Amino acid sequence: MPSPRIDVVAALLVDDLAVPTQVLTARRTEPPLLAGGWEIPGGKVDPGEGPDDALHREIREELGVTITLGEQIPGPLARWWPLGERYRMRVTIAQVSDGIPAPLAGHSELRWLTRHALWSVDWLPGNRPIVAAAAARLWND
Repeated sequence: MPSPRIDVVAALLVDDLAVPTQVLTARRTEPPLLAGGWEIPGGKVDPGEGPDDALHREIREELGVTITLGEQIPGPLARWWPLGERYRMRVTIAQVSDGIPAPLAGHSELRWLTRHALWSVDWLPGNRPIVAAAAARLWND
């Protein structure tokens, strides 16, 4: 019997929840296999932690900001997105409510991307279908 997937949460940060024009992406520094790839920021849910609490914690640790959560971008695994065989990710659209994002932990660079520049970075393979679904949801692509 396969072991259960590890839960990961991510915040698709937009400049405005009501009328988004930009999405934030972060370039990973680790692990070596993923270093240099661009991703939707977030991280693992700790034991006993709810997904929303984990998301707030991860974004504070990685980017140094507080966020307001919007709607989820539902994936094909009971609303979660598969990340390889071991992980599944829940993605929530969010907006910064306090602070200015900075690459504090696990990232070397952040970029705000407009709709037309969305594919100008090398998104990690597991993030590509999520980014496509997010673009369709945000901008009716």
